[in-house]
Amino acid sequence: MLNLEKDFNSIRVKGSKFMYVWMLLATFGGLAACMFLIVNGLEFDSKYSLFYLGGGILLSPVFLYLTLWSLPGFVPGRVLLKLTEGPNGSVESNNKKIPFTSIKNIRFARNPLNLINDIVIETYDGKTTKIRTYNQLDDTDFAVLVDQYIYPYMNQDAKTVWDRHVNLDQLFEDAKYERKAE
Repeated sequence: MLNLEKDFNSIRVKGSKFMYVWMLLATFGGLAACMFLIVNGLEFDSKYSLFYLGGGILLSPVFLYLTLWSLPGFVPGRVLLKLTEGPNGSVESNNKKIPFTSIKNIRFARNPLNLINDIVIETYDGKTTKIRTYNQLDDTDFAVLVDQYIYPYMNQDAKTVWDRHVNLDQLFEDAKYERKAE
């Protein structure tokens, strides 16, 4: 369910609508549930009221923290990254431009502090670039995006590394995606 906007030779990648709803439910739904637990716990009309109150108070900071980290991803129309197609193509995000031919490794990694997925790109000159996705891009969508638009223009070493990361049989099963023959 990639949300792409294609122009002449550029592709703007936006978050999928399903992932927007999923993140809204996870963050704001968690906050609402904590507030519900606190309010019901303060009524003291059940023998579980202290558990409600304790659970709501303990989990509120966690959900507030996750919500604040993911808030920039809810900006309507936010472009996560931009791809320029072709042999001289590149990945662009936040004024960083990385040519496809200089990509050594590209992967999807979850940040352990804020639980947000990042696209991590390592280049041959030793630089590492992280592109924050605010959990608006699914793992399968990322694999299809890289395999379809970036993979054909990468160096042979980077293609070998990507082939080790991606499971094409699983991609076909999940997204009905087949790699085109070169």
